[in-house]
Amino acid sequence: MPTCLDPHSALVIVDVQNDFCPGGALPVADGDQVVPVLNRWIAEARAGGAHVYASRDWHPPKHGSFRAQGGPWPPHCVQDTPGAEIRADLRLPPDAFVVDKGVQEDRDNYSAFDGTGLALRLRADGVERIWVGGLAQDYCVLHTVLDGLAQGFEVHVLSAATRPVEVKPGDGERALEKMHAGGALIEA
Repeated sequence: MPTCLDPHSALVIVDVQNDFCPGGALPVADGDQVVPVLNRWIAEARAGGAHVYASRDWHPPKHGSFRAQGGPWPPHCVQDTPGAEIRADLRLPPDAFVVDKGVQEDRDNYSAFDGTGLALRLRADGVERIWVGGLAQDYCVLHTVLDGLAQGFEVHVLSAATRPVEVKPGDGERALEKMHAGGALIEA
């Protein structure tokens, strides 16, 4: 792993929560396999003086994305439940800045930038470049990357540190292509 993270860089970890890993309410195949990769990037960030941010789905019990309310997903990442917790084996530093998304019943937020104040925080911290990994590649990572680009950040996608849901076969690869076409740099 090359040294590339510095004080003007940030690692943005998207939704590495129990419900998105094997055994969770909405598991991503091999979702838990992103944790060791992200832990290495966290160590790299700390060594280079980069900032670490994380997002989490933090849904109310009757969130509009849940099937019972007409949405496409089973209930997942319900506020204050074990499924909503960030994975215990993800070594987030104590000063990592965590943003909650999907907190309103009537509004879904796939992007870590959507309604969270993340862009303002990144700018306040002097961040120009972000490295993004987490779950899921074809939903929340995709939207976070595209919004990061729209906010004017240089965005790198840590492809080894993300996995897709793949509602339709090939969704993950199509998401990577869309991120690359939007201007993101795809890292191995």
